Amino acid sequence: MLQVQNLCKEFDGIKAVDGLSFAIEDNSIVALVGPNGSGKTTVFNIVGGFLKAEKGKIVLDDKDISSLNPHKIACLGIGRTFQNIRLFPQISVLDNIMLGLKYQMGERFSSALFQTKRMKKEEAENIKKAEDFLKFVGLMEKRDALAENLSHGQRKLLELARALALDPKIFLLDEPIAGLFLETKKMMLNHIRYLKENGKTILFIEHDINSVIGVAERVIVLNYGKKIAEGKPEEVINNEEVLSAYLGKQRA
Repeated sequence: MLQVQNLCKEFDGIKAVDGLSFAIEDNSIVALVGPNGSGKTTVFNIVGGFLKAEKGKIVLDDKDISSLNPHKIACLGIGRTFQNIRLFPQISVLDNIMLGLKYQMGERFSSALFQTKRMKKEEAENIKKAEDFLKFVGLMEKRDALAENLSHGQRKLLELARALALDPKIFLLDEPIAGLFLETKKMMLNHIRYLKENGKTILFIEHDINSVIGVAERVIVLNYGKKIAEGKPEEVINNEEVLSAYLGKQRA
């Protein structure tokens, strides 16, 4: 489904991503892990179109998306959440999700100008969809609240709901459980499992190794922009180089 081929990215002469290649299969959950500064979020930013690589390419369903902007990449089926949550803080929770939904009639000038019956019907249908996403993440009671008034955990859930509104083929989740209380963490991990069970593909960044082991089917480990290990979680956590670089210790 998604292929990263010989990706390279430098910042001021420092290689943030160095010849990285991997493939994500359809309907799978894959974790991208590594110490701080290992290049994980940079990879996400390149895949999502927010950065351009100096070398290599990104292929989604046999289509080279390396030169496309974030909007076009999202339209092709890649949904994204961010390590630093990016919501519209001064509009409602519901409206944050509505912005992620597609409008067919409303994008036509005549429909927007005259508020046709078909456009009003589509608006009502999208409100229903947005409410369904809020119910899914447990935020329906916050429907009319401003996004800026949500807790950290609620904002994480809202960002996931907004990604769901795009109906993507693959989700890029950047530290989805970072800073969450235990119950909210369990809820988020259950949502990730549910997405997979319903045909979605998930690539996520995470530092909590126990959560990675509990939900990921495959793990890719980066260090200094290079892939140092890849495989099943139970295999990767016993890799000597991973223990040294990621966990910060060596086996006896």
